[in-house]
Parts: sequence; C-alpha cells; structure tokens
Amino acid sequence: MDLFSKYYQKKWAERLDVLWEAGLLTTDEIAQLRHLGTAAALGDTMIENYLTNYALPEGLAVNYQINGKDYVVPMVTEEPSVVAASSNGAQLVKRAGGFQARIAERLMIGQIIIENVQDQVALTGALATREEHLLRVADEAHPSLKRRGGGARWLRLRPLAADLLAVDLAVDVQEAMGANMLNTMLEAVATAIRTELDQDVLMAILSNYATECLVQVECTLPVTLLGRGDIPGEVVAAKIAQASRVAQLDIYRATTHNKGIMNGVDAVVLASGNDWRAIEAGAHAYAARDGQYRGLSQWKVQGTKLHGQLTLPMPLGFVGGSIGIVPVVQLNHKLMRVENARELEQVVAAVGLAQNLAALRALVTDGIQRGHMKLQLRSLAVAVGADADEVAAVVQAMQAQHARSSQQAREILQEIRQKNERK
Repeated sequence: MDLFSKYYQKKWAERLDVLWEAGLLTTDEIAQLRHLGTAAALGDTMIENYLTNYALPEGLAVNYQINGKDYVVPMVTEEPSVVAASSNGAQLVKRAGGFQARIAERLMIGQIIIENVQDQVALTGALATREEHLLRVADEAHPSLKRRGGGARWLRLRPLAADLLAVDLAVDVQEAMGANMLNTMLEAVATAIRTELDQDVLMAILSNYATECLVQVECTLPVTLLGRGDIPGEVVAAKIAQASRVAQLDIYRATTHNKGIMNGVDAVVLASGNDWRAIEAGAHAYAARDGQYRGLSQWKVQGTKLHGQLTLPMPLGFVGGSIGIVPVVQLNHKLMRVENARELEQVVAAVGLAQNLAALRALVTDGIQRGHMKLQLRSLAVAVGADADEVAAVVQAMQAQHARSSQQAREILQEIRQKNERK
C-alpha cells in the first residue's frame, strides 16, 4: 500500500491516521489505540513503527523463601492459574525450609564462525597461540566493562565441519545481559582474525545457549506436606517422582513438563524487563543437551522426603536495555528486593521449580483442570459481557451446570439479569 511508504518516518499520530485512511480501522478503533498508547514517546524509543501499548496482566506471587530470604515476585502472564499455582508451590516449599539456589559462574558466550577453512589443525594452532592477544582485542573494544571488573575470560575452538570452525568467546558482562557489549567485542575479534590470519569470517554473534551461566535451585519437602484430599502424602510424592521420570523418558511429556516450568520463568523474566525469548531458547536447548529432549527438573523420593532440582541457563540483566527506561520494570525490581543479576536469576529459577511442583501435584491428584477451569470460567464470563458484580454468579452457575461454552455462559448471564430485573 502506498499509504505505508516510509511509514517509519511518520510521527505517531500520523501512523494512526494512515490506518484509518487505508480502511483498516474505524475512527472508534483508532481512538482505542490512542488511549492505550499513553506512553507513545517511550514506545517510539523502544521499537520501530510504534502504534500502541499491548497490555498483559501482572500479578504478585507470594510465599517465596530463597536462601533464607523472603520474596514477593511480580509475574506478567495472561494464562489463568499461573500466579496461584506459583504461590501454592512456593508455600509448600517454604513450610519445608525454602529453596536453595546457587550459581557457579556467570559468563556469556559469543561465537565467531570461520568458513572456508583449508587446514583445521594449522588454524586452531594459530588461534591458540593468539588467545591472549585476541582477549585483549576484545577488552579494548569495550574498555568500560574491563574497568568494572568484567571482560573477556577465555576462547574455545570447536570444529563444526571440515570447512567450519567456531571460536567461542566467554565474557563476564557484570550486571548486564550483555548482548550489545558482547557483539561489539566479537566483531572486534572477528576483524582481527580476518586481517591477521586472512580468514573468512561468516558471522560474529552472541549465543543464547548460556552454558556458562547456569543457576541451580533445589528443595526438599517431607512427603506429609503433599497429601491432597484422601490421597496420602507418600502416594502423592511417589506419583510426582514417577511423573518426573516420564518427562525424562518421553519427549511428548517432557515438552509439556517444561512448558509448565517456563510458565513461571517467562512471567518473571518479562516482569523484570529481560528477554524471555532468549531464556526460552536457551532452556529448551539445555533440555536436549545429551541428544534427547528431557524434562528440565527432576523429582525423587528419598526416604520420607521429596527432593526437587532444576538447572537452567539464566543470562539475565539487572541493568541496561529496557530495564532502566520502563517505569514498571523498575518498580518490579523494587518489589522483589533483588540486589544484582545473580539474585534475580536465582529467584526466577525458584519460580520455575515452584511452578513445576504445583503443576505435578495437581496433575497426579485432582487433575490439572480443577483449579485452572474456575479461572477459565471467569475469563469466559467476562468475554460474554458479565460485569464485575455478575462474574461470580455466572461462574457459580456454570460450575453447577457443568457448562463450558460461551453460548452457555451467555444464556446463564441473561437468566441472571432477568432474575435481577424481576426483583
């Protein structure tokens, strides 16, 4: 469409006008976008062709205790039951002493891919002898990082094929996620390899597979805490362990198992102003690190206790990017009372394990739908037009009638309103 020519050069109000001129939206719909885009100046600085703000609900998960410290955790998600399940899982663990989390080291990995390699042995030898020099080149490309105590740490050489060689660069990025600084350092090293060794560099880019930034979280619960209804705690614990075993054996179960973990992880990563897509990609790659995609967490019964453990690549930033410019992100950091990137990473991993515990416990006892469906019914009631005072009555009637469709919800709402009119 000609109307969208040089769309990126237009001011925000002009971009909205184009949508009306092109017949894509009505005047009322354009007004809705204008109303939602209350922070247009901020949106324009963050993305291209900014239109409006797309809001997602944010809730607060409670009951978290990690390494002896209590937390409340902001979570951004549109999926019902995630925040409730997170809080329930955390409460169980807190009653048993809380989560223990640790991080061995925190390095980001970037790659320089050399193509058209003629002699792998000679090239790897030449690069190995230049490691210290290339690390200095990397540091000189971002000297402020070195001054803050970070910087390039090591190089690793990995032949990918007869004609391809990966040069991995590990960098301590301090409190940032570090994508931009790492890419700057990689490009400087790539230039040195081109000019000094006369090699063809295909690309230089960070990797989101952050195997040098792993966070491990674990918890141990007496099985007596896990009982549900008439199902004894030792039975629930055994079933959770068996469900965990299935996720190690079957990719179909592992995928859903891990999705449940990431329900919690993504929600906190998003609330913290970080890149949830990078965390997702790294987590799923880590789940397949031995050649088979497996569940990321493991639960085992040890005597009278259930032990859970989760390890995740977690390269989160505490500063930089959108973290410093989005007001609600800054408020979320304050709510969590986290002091640095390491602490934030530990909190996020603990949420993932709590989410997993709550999901598995529900799955092997009442079934996953019992708590989930009530929240789904609330959403359905709102979708058919129920106001705040009517939602509870619609949900109660739908539960009583085992109603699940929007048509049934609409009919129930109409009946409730007719009864109220007759009063």
